[in-house]
Amino acid sequence: MRRATVSKIEWPHDVAAARAIQEALRSQVVREDRLGPVNTVAGVDVGFEDQGRTTRAAVVVLAFPGLEPVAQAISRSPTRFPYVPGYLSFRELPAVLEALDRLAGMPDLILCDGQGLAHPRRFGLACHLGVLTDIPCIGVAKSRLVGSHGELAPEKGRWVPLRDRGETIGAVLRTRARVSPVYVSTGHRVGLATAIDYTLRCTTRYRLPETTRHAHRLASGLSG
Repeated sequence: MRRATVSKIEWPHDVAAARAIQEALRSQVVREDRLGPVNTVAGVDVGFEDQGRTTRAAVVVLAFPGLEPVAQAISRSPTRFPYVPGYLSFRELPAVLEALDRLAGMPDLILCDGQGLAHPRRFGLACHLGVLTDIPCIGVAKSRLVGSHGELAPEKGRWVPLRDRGETIGAVLRTRARVSPVYVSTGHRVGLATAIDYTLRCTTRYRLPETTRHAHRLASGLSG
């Protein structure tokens, strides 16, 4: 992991500065597979306390492929950035990086509850986290931020490309039969086909991957 110490990062305080950072860093996103053996996968999720003034981030690491939890960490920090769609990484990542720093070892792969390349400037939360840490990351979002797609078959495992301005930016993936899909995209060092494969392998009986489900429970204060 590239140690992206929160105190050494210059976090923006307005949208113009945040957009400039996204446009400057997006060229560093690696869109193809550059990941080694995957023995651990992690989920990260963020909640808010004190009427939004405090950001609570959780990371849960699972063994792979068994998906048993093996480590977890929580951090709380002052919220640095307002809620603005398309710029959520600036609101969430300071706390996420602090939580990752509290782990004894880094996961081999992170599935983020958010967008990767499926973002207006091709630099969603999963891309931002991947570039800052150099950990392979996948974006697995519950809703679409940008792009369009064709009709999706109802069976589990079926997917169609998510496209925007003539470019395939992700996949609309059915993780459970006849249930709303998720939106998978490259974050960093993971190509789209591999991202789809790992998302399905981390998903069991539910719509969302086990990584996301465990991290959400921890971030929401429902465990730990």
